[in-house]
Amino acid sequence: MNSQTAEEKVKPFRLVKYFTFTSLIVIFIGTLVLSSLNTHWAKTMQQKKSEDYASLLIENLNHQVFLQFIIPVALKFGKIRLSDQEQFEWMDKVVRSTLHSFKVDMVNIYDMDNTISYSFDHSVIGKENSGGKGYEDAILGKSTSRLIQSDNWFRILLGFPRDSRLITIAPLRAEKPLSRISGPVLGIVEIVQDLTDDYKVIFDFQIRVITTSSVVMGVLFLALLFVVKRGESIIEKRAQERLKLKEQLSRAEHLSTLGEMVAGISHEIRNPLGIIKSSSELLKKKMTNYDPSNSIPDIIIEESIRLNNIITDFLNFAKPKIPNLMDCNVEAVLEKNINFLASHIEKEGYAVAKHYDNNIPEITADSDMLYQAFLNILINAMQAMPEGGKIHVAIQSTDKTVKIFFEDDGEGIPQDLMEKIWDPFFTTKAKGTGLGLGIVKNIIESHSGSVQISAKPGAGARVKVELPVKQGV
Repeated sequence: MNSQTAEEKVKPFRLVKYFTFTSLIVIFIGTLVLSSLNTHWAKTMQQKKSEDYASLLIENLNHQVFLQFIIPVALKFGKIRLSDQEQFEWMDKVVRSTLHSFKVDMVNIYDMDNTISYSFDHSVIGKENSGGKGYEDAILGKSTSRLIQSDNWFRILLGFPRDSRLITIAPLRAEKPLSRISGPVLGIVEIVQDLTDDYKVIFDFQIRVITTSSVVMGVLFLALLFVVKRGESIIEKRAQERLKLKEQLSRAEHLSTLGEMVAGISHEIRNPLGIIKSSSELLKKKMTNYDPSNSIPDIIIEESIRLNNIITDFLNFAKPKIPNLMDCNVEAVLEKNINFLASHIEKEGYAVAKHYDNNIPEITADSDMLYQAFLNILINAMQAMPEGGKIHVAIQSTDKTVKIFFEDDGEGIPQDLMEKIWDPFFTTKAKGTGLGLGIVKNIIESHSGSVQISAKPGAGARVKVELPVKQGV
């Protein structure tokens, strides 16, 4: 039930955590998508810019070729024939001087028969039918551009092919004087621009954006992870503390009701029990003269004393005393316990091994209450070893606390009973009220201390009592 309640308290924070992480992942994916779209838009703008750039170059080249080559050659030779070396060199000079310092990788000029008449690459001059669809559109007066990328599909898909070229084909027209209206098509010009470096710059920019986004998201993720872990730890700790306080409150209410009932019953029993005990002692004196061997009065007296001790345990548990705090020497209290049990220890075959730190500080405590608590612990240790054995008692101290350890070599406490040993009236012994450890816990906690029981490695049980040197510190 407790674990289920704790789980329910942590669930809302886990929902926030999952929502936060999911949002972070979605934002990161959105950043990657936006980066890809930005890169695509940048490439599109670059291509459009290159196409416009090529159109201006072709228009300028058209103007220069018409004025500086076609007209002069027609006047001088009567006919344009680029197969003539002199005319070819003239054309080459006009083209190269026009495109000088411009970013152009290749220029091809086709005649009206789809044959390359001029090119920067002399090996393709005279090649027929190589213009393709772009040539056909140019014949009709339409300029076209196409992007050619060469590399494996993976690099092309990622956007960084080894080679990217923009091919623009446009008609080469005759110009009318003092007019922007073009004349008839005289040929086709093809300009090839190398966009590899431009695309590489765009790709590098994309990589920087993605890297920066990844680093930022990574830092945010780590910071968020730290905050979430810290928050989860705090919430879980607070949930556990609330559950613990709730359990303590429930236990306190239960014990309070139980204590009131036990105190009332014990008070009602103690009065007639005292009368029974005193009457038995009187009966014993009178029967001594008539029947000295009769043990019935002794049995009544013994059982009355045992019942009175049980009632005393009930009252000590139900209505614990308020400690009378004074300077107290823990070592002296333990020695008093051991001396009290010395005869029983020697008779039953027990041995006590003591390990005390030097210069143990005095504490503010009620020595009588500590004596009762330590006595209960020592008696439990002996009862755990009915055939005798060794009891280890140790004291460790700091400036603020004193720790007392009790260890026995008995069978120990089963793990499934570890949580029940503090419950009132719970006992595994044939005799006993099951209030001994409860009384010990009440006494130690009334001194602002703590008591813990654990299984000792190997066999036996280990009781650890921790007390503050000064109350309220």
